[in-house]
Amino acid sequence: MYLRCWPDSPVLPTLADLLTLPAFAGAEVLSGQSRLAQPVTWVHVSEIADAARFLSGGEVLLSTGSPLTSLNDVEAEAYLRSLAEGGAHGLILELVRDLRDPPPALLGAARLYDFPLIVFRKEVSFAALTRAAHARILRPPADASEPSLAPLLDALNETGRSLGFMQAHLGALLALPPRPRATLLSTLGALLDHNFNMAQSARQLGVRRQTIYYRLEQLRAMLGDLDSPRRQLGLQLALEIARGEASAGGEG
Repeated sequence: MYLRCWPDSPVLPTLADLLTLPAFAGAEVLSGQSRLAQPVTWVHVSEIADAARFLSGGEVLLSTGSPLTSLNDVEAEAYLRSLAEGGAHGLILELVRDLRDPPPALLGAARLYDFPLIVFRKEVSFAALTRAAHARILRPPADASEPSLAPLLDALNETGRSLGFMQAHLGALLALPPRPRATLLSTLGALLDHNFNMAQSARQLGVRRQTIYYRLEQLRAMLGDLDSPRRQLGLQLALEIARGEASAGGEG
């Protein structure tokens, strides 16, 4: 199936979870240890002093500290306070180029607000940090399951609309002679199963990727829009009905 369904919202990792990732090895927590269990919604690289105005809540910011070098104590405290009040869940500094230690006023404010301030005292790849964090944030829960089309198929069958639905979505293909019909229906099914990944679809069908591109052109010419999620769901349902009809015909 090309669709995924999570029973509940995806479980976001905490800042403590992210710190266990290999990319975050060497991170040192200077403050806010009691807040490490907060969920992290995203990780951003930020080198501006007014980053708080771009926050939506739950973010962790990465910085080399360059926006802090020109701030006095009052401004450094205000910067940290703005992050805390803006909903950020942490600030990670790379203390290599612009700073060797966090400004005392910044560290004092972080401890005052119990705000997670984390430092690397070595050069790190921000690209690697964000890539690892985002992969963890976007990972579906371990119990994520594929959705079942059975309730929708049952509803169509019970109302006597299944054949009309199939014809409306696949009529152009169903009118083809048996061999090209079977070829294009199986190709459409593989494309939907693999979210239109050409390589995976070709592997499933045992053909070359160029063959899949050629067949996709045929499918688009005959069926029109294949890109919208609603259209893809309709096609998936219609294919399931067609398979059921083929099985029933074979049994007869």
